Amino acid sequence: MSAPIQPVILCGGAGTRLWPASRGARVKQFLDIVDDESLFAQTLARVAGPAFADPLVICGASHVETVREQAGGRGIGLLVEPSARNTAPAIALAVAATAPDALLLIMPSDHIIDDVPAFHVAIEQGAQLARDGWIVTFGIAPDCPDTGFGYIASGMAIGDTGFAVERFVEKPRLDVAKAMIDAGGYSWNAGIFLFRAGAMRDAMRVHCPDILAAAEDALANGGDDGTARYADLASFEAAPAVSIDYAVMEKHDRVAVVPVSMGWSDLGSWHAVHSRAAHDMADNSCRGDGLFHDSRGCLVRADGRRVSLIGMENVAVVVDGDDILVMPLARSQEVRAAAALRE
Repeated sequence: MSAPIQPVILCGGAGTRLWPASRGARVKQFLDIVDDESLFAQTLARVAGPAFADPLVICGASHVETVREQAGGRGIGLLVEPSARNTAPAIALAVAATAPDALLLIMPSDHIIDDVPAFHVAIEQGAQLARDGWIVTFGIAPDCPDTGFGYIASGMAIGDTGFAVERFVEKPRLDVAKAMIDAGGYSWNAGIFLFRAGAMRDAMRVHCPDILAAAEDALANGGDDGTARYADLASFEAAPAVSIDYAVMEKHDRVAVVPVSMGWSDLGSWHAVHSRAAHDMADNSCRGDGLFHDSRGCLVRADGRRVSLIGMENVAVVVDGDDILVMPLARSQEVRAAAALRE
């Protein structure tokens, strides 16, 4: 019987694109943005069961107590990064802290996945590849040529479980995104990965040895209070602040993608929040004390204030204490074009 997969939940994001609700110690992953529980709590819930070990959560010192509170008594490991250095150094910490044969499932803490059974099937498929030494990423089946995501091009099939990655594409122009969707074989890059810790360690030794060395030194020189491991600041900050895509995935020769359709969203904007929230018959979404009159396609987060919209269309109003954000939901030609293509 295979050992349980080790989930690694990255909790270091600042969620600044959802200002003013997300900021400081009260960041996106710890808020109930769409449903009645936080995005972090939902992330924990989707890796429950015998197939998974207790999650390892990587967060900053200011979020340790929030993580413990929202874990709700569930067993977790805590690895505290002393500064934000992007995903490659954070993942290097996880790799340095675990045995080489452990299968690590790297997940952001602030995404939504509606179809968790489909996610679990994809994990099973990816685990077969990861045990064979592939570094696996999960590609989201696109439903429109969205310019807000990076893309993954699938190459040759690897058995019946996935594909070798042919190339990664940075966030494209709309015409490029449309051409890729029309061509087929492309998926959105969700930033979810599965690999043997030893395989990623070997890849980092080749492609970003400075990041791996900084992470190993940060753990060796750090502390442990019995409930959490704390990486050393000076050692950790020797690592360049770069993404795992740039540091490893775009350079390595054994990267596979498992495409999956699972109702995924990164909730990366108020436009995305509006698209996932409950709506009235006029496509308005409200949390708190809001009034809509002759208005369509609007989002209100009232936070104890009364917000009234009259004769408005595609507008977001977000109130957080003394801060108020008012913005169009259709912010650009690309967003409007993508919405039109969905209809």
